Amino acid sequence: MPATDFRDYYSILGIKKNADADEIKQAYRKLARKYHPDMNPGDKSAEARFKEVNEAYEVLSDPDKRKKYDQFGQYWNRMGNAPPGSGSPFGGGNPFGNMDFDGFEFGQYATFDDFINALLGRMGSDPFAGRTAGRSPGAGFNTPPQGGGAGLDSEATISLTWSEAFRGAQKRLTTGKEEFEVRIPPGVKPGNRIRVRGKGQFSPYYTSQRGDLYLNVELKPHPFFQFDGDNLTCEVPISPDEAVLGAQIEVPTPEGSVMVNIPAGIRSGQSLRLRGKGWVNAKGDRTDQMVKVIIVAPKDLSSTERDLYEKLRAARSKDPRSHLKDTRL
Repeated sequence: MPATDFRDYYSILGIKKNADADEIKQAYRKLARKYHPDMNPGDKSAEARFKEVNEAYEVLSDPDKRKKYDQFGQYWNRMGNAPPGSGSPFGGGNPFGNMDFDGFEFGQYATFDDFINALLGRMGSDPFAGRTAGRSPGAGFNTPPQGGGAGLDSEATISLTWSEAFRGAQKRLTTGKEEFEVRIPPGVKPGNRIRVRGKGQFSPYYTSQRGDLYLNVELKPHPFFQFDGDNLTCEVPISPDEAVLGAQIEVPTPEGSVMVNIPAGIRSGQSLRLRGKGWVNAKGDRTDQMVKVIIVAPKDLSSTERDLYEKLRAARSKDPRSHLKDTRL
């Protein structure tokens, strides 16, 4: 390989040689998003950069591959300068000569594939093995990424009913021309992501390799239930007499109605906790359901109700706003 063909994976990702795993991943995600073909339709230059970034990440994110790259990178840079005439099957002689490089006796390898297999520890897993015809000396050193990765992952939105999200379900999805079943676990919520392994984008190098598909969960607004963190919330109207005297009322929960005691003298906006009647959490347990009580004054009164309310007003012993009389700035 000519020296000018050597690819500095650290420079490609814009990181230092002592970058840790998190720095490598962060740099990769930023560049993969920037040069992704979906973000640059028809841009061949961006597509080429995307492949370079994937290739660099594939090597540097793997501790073993990174160690070998750091050790033999300088040798890769010299491949195009090997002296001819030493019997190499590639037409330029044995590019390894007999020099010793950190314990490797290059002259012991009959073919380039033998060296690659020893160097990478793959023992025949080189994707180019057995296909040496037409290859230039050094081909295969910058092998493309093996397998999926964040750059091959894709996202989609899945819309669920509250019942499907609460109980779990099997959903049939169609992406492009592909149709497949997805298991929805019980207790997913808006903002959750469901990972579907091997249903993302195909590798630009090997069609047998794919990323993962991440489904962003979306629930349509419910007329009664809402989320407050892990708990469910709801609003229940009560009448003035129920607020004053107390009552026992029926309140819906995800699995049916339950009877709830309304204490006498409850205030509008006050909440009651129904333990273990909320959503399904990650452990399979139930969270709580918070019931917010709203006192609703009737608008259409019968003559009897109006008469009784007038009598109550006349007989009222306390002014509910007496504590506000001296309030001022």
